[in-house]
Amino acid sequence: MEMQDLLNKTHDEKRQGEAYAPFEADPNQYKKRFYIESYGCQMNFSDSEIVASILNNEGFGATRNFLEADLVLLNTCSIREKAEQTVRKRLTEFRKVKESKPGLLIGVLGCMAERLKAKLLEEEKLVDLVVGPDAYRSLPMLIEEAETGQKAVNVLLSRDETYADISPVRLDSNGITAFISIMRGCNNMCSFCVVPFTRGRERSRDAYSILAEAEDLFSRGFKEVTLLGQNVDSYYWVDEQKDEVITFAKLLEKVALVSPTLRVRFSTSHPKDITDEVLHTMAAHENICRYIHLPIQSGNTRVLQLMNRTYTREWYLAKVDRIREIMPDCGISSDIIAGFCTETEAEHRDTLSAMEYSKYDMSYMFFYSERPGTLAERRYEDDIPEDIKKRRLQEIIEVQNKLSKESNLKDLGKTFKVLIEGNSKRSEFDWYGRNSQNKVIIFPKKDYTLQPGDYVQVKVNDCTQATLIGEIIN
Repeated sequence: MEMQDLLNKTHDEKRQGEAYAPFEADPNQYKKRFYIESYGCQMNFSDSEIVASILNNEGFGATRNFLEADLVLLNTCSIREKAEQTVRKRLTEFRKVKESKPGLLIGVLGCMAERLKAKLLEEEKLVDLVVGPDAYRSLPMLIEEAETGQKAVNVLLSRDETYADISPVRLDSNGITAFISIMRGCNNMCSFCVVPFTRGRERSRDAYSILAEAEDLFSRGFKEVTLLGQNVDSYYWVDEQKDEVITFAKLLEKVALVSPTLRVRFSTSHPKDITDEVLHTMAAHENICRYIHLPIQSGNTRVLQLMNRTYTREWYLAKVDRIREIMPDCGISSDIIAGFCTETEAEHRDTLSAMEYSKYDMSYMFFYSERPGTLAERRYEDDIPEDIKKRRLQEIIEVQNKLSKESNLKDLGKTFKVLIEGNSKRSEFDWYGRNSQNKVIIFPKKDYTLQPGDYVQVKVNDCTQATLIGEIIN
């Protein structure tokens, strides 16, 4: 691929490998440039902001043009095989660029780093440095090492690293919404998942640093924060000064009290850990968004047991009932895997019926992709043919498309408080924003004097499967 072709990547191609530059930094103050692409979950995008802060302190400024960069980094994901294939392809492209720019350093960060360090460094010779999720503080030293021609590696996992003292550089931010990482790692050994092996054991960041970050963001004009963790509901931190245990419900309330005009979201919740205390806290504060991402993965109890999800179908559906009971207007989304090991047609239909019962507003849907190193790889045979996986996934998608459209149709005629995030992607004459339930709403600007960060009341007049369409109500 030619350099100009690389520069001309389409918007859709860039979404899972978004290149970022700080929205607030003066690029002329730095002697060197770094270019970073992030793949996968929101946590990876948040980690890239930590990396940017570390590099800024070492004299590196971000650039959107990799041809200007002295350092190219890919923050990677190992959750699905397709993500790894995408990263490998991208590394091969950058390696070709390096042939005409020998001083360029190429590095891999994140979840692929630990798992594929030997292949990436020695067998395929695609990268110069490999840095795991808990080793970003060592980046300056590793860059110096790589500049001498040595291969630089640090993929050690930590039991206490939370990067709590690092102020993230908000990459390519709209200045309205931001992520705050509240914990790292995961203790849930779901059999299909690599996260416990690539990100280590669960540890919670101290509450004071989280609140300080939220307050700083609000003082700089941000109007929405999303609290991030692999399983936010298991957040647990002891304030030794006050001899107080801070649970996720208490942390959520503390962040909400920063200001009634600061919206608070969170992701992701594990069904076994979300408590009534969290739900009542959400219901008590208008600025905590009425939206929960509650992955089910499968609607069949036997399959859930194979996945080591530690709940049954009935338990999950009862949790959905409890959410609706406490917050009837709460939006719910999910993650769903089609074709897990030994799944039968009847068990697949259980997933479809669980979706119908839960009435998800949207879902992230995939067919099972066996990941090396997981419990499922060691314990089970990946015995569902790919054509059956794909057919089951298509049936899941069709059900979700129907549910999404039904959910949006129920909102016709309703009025929602919407946070304006920016221009609609399709028209500069329309605003784009989201309501508390995390639904996208598009509405005309008309002659109102408004700007991103403002709240407006919007009445829904029309909808598509994915978007609400409305107008501002005086």
